[in-house]
Amino acid sequence: MQAYGNDYVYIDAINQKLDNLSELAKFVSDHHFGIGSDGMVLICPSTVADFRMRIFNPDGTEAEMCGNAIRSVGKYVYDHKLTDKTHLKIETLGGIKTLDLTVENGVVTNIRANISKPIFDADKIPVNTMKDKFIMEDVEILDKTFKLSSLSWGNPHTVLFVDDVMNFDVAKYGPAIENKLDVFPNRTNVTFAEVVNKNYIKIREWERGTGETIGCGTGCSTAVVIAKELGLTEGNCKVEQIGGILEIEYTESGELYMIGPSNFVFESEIDVSHIIGGK
Repeated sequence: MQAYGNDYVYIDAINQKLDNLSELAKFVSDHHFGIGSDGMVLICPSTVADFRMRIFNPDGTEAEMCGNAIRSVGKYVYDHKLTDKTHLKIETLGGIKTLDLTVENGVVTNIRANISKPIFDADKIPVNTMKDKFIMEDVEILDKTFKLSSLSWGNPHTVLFVDDVMNFDVAKYGPAIENKLDVFPNRTNVTFAEVVNKNYIKIREWERGTGETIGCGTGCSTAVVIAKELGLTEGNCKVEQIGGILEIEYTESGELYMIGPSNFVFESEIDVSHIIGGK
């Protein structure tokens, strides 16, 4: 499934027990993921929400939350008739998120996802700092000093504002920022952003462990949140990425909504019985 920039492999784990999830995620990644792919998503039963989502990175580690993955879960469960609800609660390691689905001719065409409030606490992002927030901090990267800002949605994101994002050397500075371990001890996703006007931002995204992707929902959200904190944008903002445009609403109460389509690219089968034991 593609979610405006992120590619995922979704597995229906509602009625089956899966073991060796770390090895399964790495195997699926090696066989199905290309550049820009993000992870394996399990759709599981939940006692506190409509579904539980577990997401695994290509290296086999489990992630807390991913905005585009959550949005795409809504399309998957509705289009595959796992539910007939258009308002969904999704349980994640990062808490319960809500989705509102727009359906046309029995197919989800748009998703409005509340991915809740960003975490500004510098101890939880994490960054190495004595300050409460990591906003517009001078950090030396290779041959330049940049002003970086960070927050978390359950996974760390850092934003750097530049004048011309499309001509910025993402391949040079992306990995250097990601692996600046004296500042980002757990490594960080990096959003390179250009503020076009109060309601429009352009971004390019460097995903930790993956490289540049054609889009990232939480990267879009990070750019809007920090830009609003700095007075550069309004709460409602369109964000242009290589994979398309997402609309972001950042409310006065601190809630954040991601609005946009998710699309299937293909469906296929892969033999993983040697990993999960045929269960």
